[in-house]
Amino acid sequence: MRYFIECSYKGTNYCGWQAQENAKTVQGEIEKVLSILLRKNIEITGSSRTDAGVHAKHQVAHFDVETAIANPENTVYRMNKMLPFDISILSIYPVADDYHSRFEATSRKYEYHISRKKSPFLKDLCYEFTPDLNIEAMNEACKYFFQYIDFECFSKLHSQVFTFNCTIMEARWEQRENGILVFHIKSNRFLRGMVRAIVGTLLEVGLGKISVTDFEKIIQSKNRQKAGGAAPAHGLFLMEVNY
Repeated sequence: MRYFIECSYKGTNYCGWQAQENAKTVQGEIEKVLSILLRKNIEITGSSRTDAGVHAKHQVAHFDVETAIANPENTVYRMNKMLPFDISILSIYPVADDYHSRFEATSRKYEYHISRKKSPFLKDLCYEFTPDLNIEAMNEACKYFFQYIDFECFSKLHSQVFTFNCTIMEARWEQRENGILVFHIKSNRFLRGMVRAIVGTLLEVGLGKISVTDFEKIIQSKNRQKAGGAAPAHGLFLMEVNY
């Protein structure tokens, strides 16, 4: 039988989602506890592989077992008692045996949070960036995401993918009253390092280092070296995975 498991986590203390030898990861912690409770070695497959320091308010994974879990709600309760404080299991429920958490996902949404002033309470959860920004120009540049599908310029170099095409459904900046600037982006798929590269490049638009027209030319170039540097990992959140 196949089950979906939904979770959230603060990624500060982890070397990313994906299990690695001799490294503390979110996947590794969940697999360890799940294996103890189900008394069998369990491997889970995540919908997305978040990098070290990246957070998730909604991550989805699947795993297989030979026999049905008698009480999924109780398993969730027991897992949350055993897991570290910065990982929370939201739900466990059965799905079709061939339903894949990664390949069946129709879209994913990320947010990138920027604090416009110093705050000790937002450490590890926001990128502190205080220079003046032209948010209107940043949002103007976002319109180009809906005119193109090839975003190789925002992908990590030497990524082994069959295509750099992504269908972006949402891309916008929101200034909140508490001094937090949030970038919203939703797509059917994302390339490695894509969101952080986009944020880093849009910040250069906001600073006036590149124009809105230059931003379009960067997309057209399909060259990662033309885009800006990657924004720090700790401002990035995986917000939702949709099926």
